[in-house]
Amino acid sequence: MPTFEVSGRSYAVDEDGFLENPEIWNEEVASDFASSEGVEELTEDHWKVINYIRKYYLEFGIAPMIRKLCKESGFKLNEIYQLFPSGPAKGACKLAGLPKPTGCV
Repeated sequence: MPTFEVSGRSYAVDEDGFLENPEIWNEEVASDFASSEGVEELTEDHWKVINYIRKYYLEFGIAPMIRKLCKESGFKLNEIYQLFPSGPAKGACKLAGLPKPTGCV
């Protein structure tokens, strides 16, 4: 099983770098994964998106569709790409500790 190592911590990840065990997620995990997605510092806007995605996942067991994410978070799609250069599915979901989304996020 692949691992992601940063700052002396090691995380089990899948072949795409997503956290294998979403239950261990916390803000420190998100911060650790941020640099791997081209995010230097997690701002209040990053946390707004991450926390929304995380809450939705815990409630429904899947990542929200991109349209819903934009509507509920108040961010336009291009703003989400500015926050998460690799996009909402790869970047934002990875930082939120979700498994790799299977559909269109």
